[in-house]
Amino acid sequence: MRLNKGETLFRQGESGPLYRIGEGLLKVVRIDPDGTPFIFNILAAGEMIPHHSLISPKEYHGTAIALTACEITVIPAQDWYGEMERDPAKYREAAVLLQSKLRMMQQRIDQLTAIEPAARLKRLSRWFASCVPDAVLTELLTQEEIGQLLGLRRETVNRLLRRLRAEDASG
Repeated sequence: MRLNKGETLFRQGESGPLYRIGEGLLKVVRIDPDGTPFIFNILAAGEMIPHHSLISPKEYHGTAIALTACEITVIPAQDWYGEMERDPAKYREAAVLLQSKLRMMQQRIDQLTAIEPAARLKRLSRWFASCVPDAVLTELLTQEEIGQLLGLRRETVNRLLRRLRAEDASG
């Protein structure tokens, strides 16, 4: 299946199939009871999602929205779990997928451990560039979303982006 930028793959609280991301990037947002969205994950090519349902089914924890055009393979839940019961090697596949996600999350945690907010932003930008070389971070995420990913206020992100642009312009 193909998703265009801005299209929703699944919604928080729903149940359904699993998906393998062939290409593209998605964001996962959680909607607070007051209706405020909070971005808490970025999904990249090669991932099988939702991660928390690779071993057993559970409703979707957030809403997945395409940040770029995406190519997605739908994997019916009954097929995935049935194959796991018939072929124990599928459990190894799930473990490898989870290990890969844990390693990616370790990289994301490294972004947050930078003391200086500018260093956090640079690390996040480098990570995005490694996932989507042609994309510009600020074209994919709002300043508010960047701030949520980095634990910074939107105003701080705005100030950092202006400073980085000025530094780039001055060479």
